[in-house]
Amino acid sequence: MLPKDSMANTLVVSLALCVVCSLLVSTAAVGLKGIQQKNKQLDQQRNILAAAGLTVDRDGEAITADKMTSKEIEKLFDERVTRKMVDLESGSYVEDPDASFDPRKAARDPSENVSVEGPFDIGQANREKKTWVFLVQDGETVEQYIVPVYGMGLWSTLYGYVAVDSDFRTIKGLTYYEHAETPGLGGEVENPKWKAQWVGKQIYSEGADVETASVNDIRVGVAKGSPSGDNAKYMVDGLSGATITSRGVDSMLKYWFSDEGFGPYFKQLAAQQGA
Repeated sequence: MLPKDSMANTLVVSLALCVVCSLLVSTAAVGLKGIQQKNKQLDQQRNILAAAGLTVDRDGEAITADKMTSKEIEKLFDERVTRKMVDLESGSYVEDPDASFDPRKAARDPSENVSVEGPFDIGQANREKKTWVFLVQDGETVEQYIVPVYGMGLWSTLYGYVAVDSDFRTIKGLTYYEHAETPGLGGEVENPKWKAQWVGKQIYSEGADVETASVNDIRVGVAKGSPSGDNAKYMVDGLSGATITSRGVDSMLKYWFSDEGFGPYFKQLAAQQGA
C-alpha cells in the first residue's frame, strides 16, 4: 500500500476520481439525451405554433403557444401541422426525405450547401440546399406555410420562423427562437408587441404577380423609424437603438423571399393554385 502522503498515492486518488466523474458525466449525458431531444422538438413545435398564431381552447379561453402545456402543444401540432422538405433551387418537395436531416449541419457541409448570393446580405457564406417547411392545415386545406429564416444581427445569427398566408403574399406571423442580441435593444425581436406588427404585412408590391415577382417586387422589411404612407403596408417600425439588428431582419426577410431562398417554392405553389 502506498503511503498516504506520497505523490504516487495522490496521483492514484486523483486518477480514480477523474475516471469516476467521467463515467458519471457520460452516463448522465447518455441518459438525458432523449429528454434533451424531446425538449428541443417541443420548443420547435411551440415556436411554429406561435408563428402561426394558433391557440387552444381551455375552459373557454384562447391559450397561445407560450402558455400551452407540453401535451397541448404536441396534440395541436399533430392535428394541424405537416412537415415537408423543400428543395430550395427547384421549389419542389423532396420525396421520402431523411427524417433526421439537420439544415444547420447541411449549411456547413460543402456537399449539402450552396453559396449565399444575390443583393441581400444575411451574414452567412453558405446555406443548405434543402430544408424543412411546415404546412398548417384545416383538414385537407392548407391555411399557412411556415418557413425557417435566419441571418446575422449585431452579435449573433438570429433563427426564426415566418408564417405566410395561403395567398403566398401576406405575413401571418413572425417569431425568433434563438439569438444573442442585446437585451432591451436587438433582443426586442422577441417583444410580443413588435412581433404583432408583422401580422398582415405584404411581401410583394401591390399588383405584383407572385409567380413572376422579381427581386424589386419584394417590399416586406424593417423601416428606419415608423413606416408611413405606402410603406406601412409592407414594413414595421425599426427597433429603437438596434439599427444593425433591424437591418439584419430586413435583409434576411428579403433574402429568404427572393429566388435565392423560398421564392421558387412560393412561385410553384402559386402556379399550382392559380394564385
